[in-house]
Amino acid sequence: MSNKFHQPVDAAKVPRFAGHATFMRLPAVDSAVGLDIALVGIPWDGGTTNRAGARHGPREVRNYSSLMRSTHHVFKIEPFKIANIADVGDVAVNPIDLMDGLRLIEEGIAEIVSAGAIPLSVGGDHLTTLPVLRAVAKSGPVGLIHFDAHSDTNDTYFGDNPYTHGTPFRRAIEERLLDPRRIVQIGIRGSTYSPDEHDWAVEQGVRIIYMEEFVRRGAEEVMAEVREIVGQNPAYVTFDIDSIDPSMAPGTGTPEIGGFTTREAQQMVRLLDGLNLVGADVVEVAPPFDLAGMTSIAGATMMFELMCILARQVDRNRQA
Repeated sequence: MSNKFHQPVDAAKVPRFAGHATFMRLPAVDSAVGLDIALVGIPWDGGTTNRAGARHGPREVRNYSSLMRSTHHVFKIEPFKIANIADVGDVAVNPIDLMDGLRLIEEGIAEIVSAGAIPLSVGGDHLTTLPVLRAVAKSGPVGLIHFDAHSDTNDTYFGDNPYTHGTPFRRAIEERLLDPRRIVQIGIRGSTYSPDEHDWAVEQGVRIIYMEEFVRRGAEEVMAEVREIVGQNPAYVTFDIDSIDPSMAPGTGTPEIGGFTTREAQQMVRLLDGLNLVGADVVEVAPPFDLAGMTSIAGATMMFELMCILARQVDRNRQA
């Protein structure tokens, strides 16, 4: 069966710097029909309130994903042989009209979902996750595993504007896309606008694991709690690259010191194996602020880790 699946370009035959840039050097296809997992870019940062640039994230993550090889050394799997995966390109975006941009992103992800594929996207600022959730949670609220320096549950910015990269999960809870009792936010840290900034989220039932608690407890204990909270009902994973310390991922719009190491981030994502995931994303990679591609390769690697978790899920479901 695996010989029918899309395969990446072999770096032992075609150098990584040659050919068209696609996610994981997989074929570029026009539709998610027939795919198990659709890799998709969301080149949009219309929700950014300070340092723009995440609109360029998908292109650079594609470039650096050429460094990924075909086998996961821990799971001992070849994801491209157990799941059909391809690059479906970028969703349509509108860089000058925020509301139309949200609509276009939702429609693009909805096409992937209706084709029966799991979307694994690269943004884009974190507001892109809101329209993605609108597409994947049409049947009912899902859980959320959220790696980030920021809770992104603020209400409004600059007057009464409800749509920024600091508000997506408040809107998602209000729209009943997320079950707040099955949301876990990991790595939250840094200064806030007010002492009660996170109170609304906690009151809804969101579990916030601040960075200080993560350091005290460690990855395995924290992720055991995450798995218990999320359970086996459908859930979504969103990975903000600013959850990683800026010494290892400087190319992001809102850097916060004191974050995860890339090794800790990999360990946590691997501990998601076995959950019931309806999609995932990597967001806030902003190449204009990057150094030597450090953030883009971190983003590509986290995408690969998430892809392998999803591929194992697809394979288990197929074998069941």
